[in-house]
Amino acid sequence: MKITFLRPNIGRLETGVYIDEGRMEPLTLGVIAAYTPSDVECVLYDDRMEAIPFDEPPDLAAISVELFNARRAYEIALEYRKRGVPVVMGGFQPTLAPDECLEYADAIVQGDAETIWPTVVNDARAGRLQQRYIGQTEYPQPGGVLPRRDLFEGKGYLPISLVQYGRGCRFACEFCSISTFFKRKQIVRPVQEVLAEIADQNRNLIFFIDDNLVSDRDAAKDLLRALIPLKIRWVSQGSIDMTEDDELMDLLEASGCQGLVIGFESLQPASVRKMRKACNISKKFKGWDRYEPQVEILRQHHLQTWAAFTLGHDTDTVESILDTLAFAEDNKFCFAAFNILMPYPSTPLYDRLKAEGRLLYDGKWWLHPDYRFNHAAFIPSNMSPGELTEAVWQCRKRWNSLPSIFKRVWDTQTHLSSLYRLGTYLVYNRLYAHETLTKQGMRFGKYANRILSRRWRDRRSNAQARDRACLSADTAGTTRTRS
Repeated sequence: MKITFLRPNIGRLETGVYIDEGRMEPLTLGVIAAYTPSDVECVLYDDRMEAIPFDEPPDLAAISVELFNARRAYEIALEYRKRGVPVVMGGFQPTLAPDECLEYADAIVQGDAETIWPTVVNDARAGRLQQRYIGQTEYPQPGGVLPRRDLFEGKGYLPISLVQYGRGCRFACEFCSISTFFKRKQIVRPVQEVLAEIADQNRNLIFFIDDNLVSDRDAAKDLLRALIPLKIRWVSQGSIDMTEDDELMDLLEASGCQGLVIGFESLQPASVRKMRKACNISKKFKGWDRYEPQVEILRQHHLQTWAAFTLGHDTDTVESILDTLAFAEDNKFCFAAFNILMPYPSTPLYDRLKAEGRLLYDGKWWLHPDYRFNHAAFIPSNMSPGELTEAVWQCRKRWNSLPSIFKRVWDTQTHLSSLYRLGTYLVYNRLYAHETLTKQGMRFGKYANRILSRRWRDRRSNAQARDRACLSADTAGTTRTRS
């Protein structure tokens, strides 16, 4: 038996094929491949930079589906099914939108797949594949199983090894699919299994892909203490409330942490409260201070922060969005992601906007042939969809400009604190700037007028007329990409 594991691309540029130059290893597929019975041949194709050999059909196609690559995943699935190859889908989309995925797949896996995957494979081998499999696990990669990293060799991924300690987060942010998927829980691996995996790979830069590494502070401290003797460098994701714990911050620095992706989300306290991001409302630092003491603590520990913002909340205006850009530049963050607030299916935000009649693109922007990457998919409160799209685009464009990169480098506590950090700043800022500016306004999926577009046209409802009316006043804003 042969299984082809597939990581879909997001889509294509208006000018042609999009090749993701900032691509990282698809760790999820490497992990699932490791749980495949040993007598099964496993191959991996990454649609982000290589062609998929559809005419060399395997016995089973396994596709990892996220929201942003769902349209392309469905295209891939249809190509395989046309050739008689059964398709199984796993990942966030089959859990959050299962009925949609089953329109294109023979089977889906909902939840964590490790423990259920051998059953899926054996059912496929016996010709009795079920439509739905429900997976769950006490902790990631149970049994100390190591990912099939051999499947990543020669594919040109960034020189960063992805490792997971835990999954999930205890917070209940309204917009967050993580909270919905993991039901506000975090599960972590035994520390010794994590150390064994680090020892099994040959890089000194590790990216812990945890949704929030410091969600459980005690568990995080156990890991950090164990990392100190390894003398590795690592990055991850964490919540800003970590700065309230002095011991935790000291351990982050001592264990080799170079920086973290942190969801600042908004500078508007009313927005933070409405999105229910409790970790951003400090209990230690009284009053609303626009994260000033927290950012200073991060700098004191030489952490190069990747600040993530969601823009378009009900209290946001064009002016407040541009103020967010000034805040990020003034604090000389290493990286920043200016993201339009996106309604993910099955999240409280999606349900609220749907009830309020504010969703655009028939409520399925990730499939709609007219939607473009990083454009507004709902009607904001204080601006038009086009104005939101344009304001966020201006933030992205200015942040990733050479003058901004030059301005932000002058921080002796972070970017200039070592040659390694300076190199990280310069190399990855230019890489991510190129990727960010290139992807703006790209199409989802590979094909403009095939299969999915025909299906979509057949299902269009009267709601599309309302969408056009809402968007017509700001066509120039919503169609601008890199002008």
